[in-house]
Amino acid sequence: MTSHLSSRALVPLLLTLIACTFFGLSVQHHADAQEGVQKPAQTQTFPNPLVQQRADPWVSKHSDGYYYFSATAPEYDRIELRRSKTISGLQDAESVVVWRKHERGPMSWHIWAPEIHFIAGKWYLYFAAGRAEAIWDIRMYVLECASANPLEGEWIEKGKLKANWESFSLDATTFEHRGKRYLAWAQNDPKIKGNTNLYIAEMENPWTIKGKQVMITHPEFDWERVGYWVNEGPAMVCRNGRVFITYSASATDANYCMGLLTAAEDADLLDAKSWHKSNTPVFKSSEANSLFGPGHSCFTVAEDGKTDLLVYHARSYKEIQGEALNNPDRHTRVQVLHWNADGTPDFGEPAK
Repeated sequence: MTSHLSSRALVPLLLTLIACTFFGLSVQHHADAQEGVQKPAQTQTFPNPLVQQRADPWVSKHSDGYYYFSATAPEYDRIELRRSKTISGLQDAESVVVWRKHERGPMSWHIWAPEIHFIAGKWYLYFAAGRAEAIWDIRMYVLECASANPLEGEWIEKGKLKANWESFSLDATTFEHRGKRYLAWAQNDPKIKGNTNLYIAEMENPWTIKGKQVMITHPEFDWERVGYWVNEGPAMVCRNGRVFITYSASATDANYCMGLLTAAEDADLLDAKSWHKSNTPVFKSSEANSLFGPGHSCFTVAEDGKTDLLVYHARSYKEIQGEALNNPDRHTRVQVLHWNADGTPDFGEPAK
């Protein structure tokens, strides 16, 4: 049966349709506005480089709402901090020198890879340093600050962070997992061929390890042995029932890349057998994007409090004149860290 609407009956119907369409668009616009940064976070981009000429970056989001940033200064002579309410704001945030190297003796040369951590109500900086009299006698050291704002407070030297034996050691990072605090770091073992391996130990306090240190990886694949036999720069993130530790391998030129260690969330992290190692690098140079030597990463979250971010350094050109360590152009970069369906991290490639 066919029915026909009169023009008089059609008018209210059209008005109803128009109103519903307008109301629907308004509701959607309001919902988008309410979501704020949460909706686009997975595709969010950042100003890259985030901080120029700063290698070995560390970014931590604190409960006060600030992101705190530390990294290696190219002069290797000081530790700087900056903070911002947003990741992008770190680019132009004031950089404050909180500590300078000594003139001689311990902590007087090669000030490398400072990491800022907040532990039990105080701030701690972990860093590596040599001494003017023997610049490659690199060891790990700790600073402490009791101020609410670490850019303003006094930093006290807690001294050397001692491992089970004396040798070249650097890149200390710390994390808490299931009620225990751990230290992970890179160190040379004179009994093992190569430069540095990765170790983990439980901590007695923020400047002291306790018990035996356990080696969880050493350079064994070709991609870990280019230029130098290196595993260094560990960083931990716990997601999807697993503990992941990234690390960097090979020389600090375009061959620098990242590997991945994985352990079950409930595993004994001090048992070397708990850790599974990737056979191939998970993050490496991108010819297509002209970014080379990505590494020494860390993890933080976007302003939405949910989206994981990968922070790392890389160069924008491949060929380096002279010794790579003397080149200042390792820039801090940041990009969204995606996750695969099986719960493992998808690093992709260094993004422009």
